[in-house]
Amino acid sequence: MTACTQKKALHAESIKTASGWGYTISHKDKVIIKQTIIPVISDAKSFNSEDDALKVAGLVIKKLYQNRSPSVTKNDLILLKIKM
Repeated sequence: MTACTQKKALHAESIKTASGWGYTISHKDKVIIKQTIIPVISDAKSFNSEDDALKVAGLVIKKLYQNRSPSVTKNDLILLKIKM
């Protein structure tokens, strides 16, 4: 499954991990971000679902288009209803 953005310059794709899901964000077929664990939580665990991984990837792409830091906060995860 993939999710594309309006400009198609950045592309998010889900990836299967040993314990769940992660995502990559690519620009012109070059991976610029690979996230295999949920950021900002103390446990090193993958996302529970492909949908959760793609929701966070979408947020990161949105932040990049707004020229903001792509870092994700715990509050971002709560607002997106990501299972931690």
